Amino acid sequence: MRIVLLIIITFFLTSFNLTKTPLQKVHTVEIPITSEHNKPDFAQLYEEIQLENVLNFEAFEQALSGMEKINPDKKDIITIIDFTLPSTEKRMVVLNLDSKKILFHTIVSHGKNSGEQYATSFSNQHGSYQSSLGFYLTENTYFGANGYSLVLEGIEKGINDQAKPRAVVIHGADYCSEDFIQSTGRLGRSYGCPALPRELNQPIIDTIKEGTLLYIYADNQEYTTSSEVIKNMM
Repeated sequence: MRIVLLIIITFFLTSFNLTKTPLQKVHTVEIPITSEHNKPDFAQLYEEIQLENVLNFEAFEQALSGMEKINPDKKDIITIIDFTLPSTEKRMVVLNLDSKKILFHTIVSHGKNSGEQYATSFSNQHGSYQSSLGFYLTENTYFGANGYSLVLEGIEKGINDQAKPRAVVIHGADYCSEDFIQSTGRLGRSYGCPALPRELNQPIIDTIKEGTLLYIYADNQEYTTSSEVIKNMM
């Protein structure tokens, strides 16, 4: 009798465990907090790559801090665009962080409604013809109306997450050239894409495609207070 009773109790407990609804897991992104002693020395890396006359240090620091939080699959290559510079200057830099080298340093166009010589207005809205700030991950390439192009995934909600639906991609353009600057006094503008010189378009795309990080910087207060990646960084 005692054995039969134990079998019944065991069956009851087993049935209860099988039918019980499991606790729902909450997925969160952990942002590691490091001490000042262990904090990466971005200033030293900035000097080692010799970026002093190439890239704004704040843009570099924000880009690398963002890379730590985002943790992309490919961490050796990063692309940074500095929209505090006029369109006549080289505003895009592609870096190899492993070899500590500048791979490309070139002019890049901004959206036609973001400004004339300088990009000062930014939008995530369809039909705005403006550039969007923040962090992107590069994806696949394709051949479209603008030739060889690179898909960009905007990863900041409400800031640049409409980049792909807006067809904001990296591509080459005739209006992004030194000749255009000489004839008009400024670079030509896009519909929001970071357009490149034709001769550099393919080598840059082939270097940064499929999982590297792109950061578009502008020292913009609205962005820094809205970005979950940036606002608690400094």
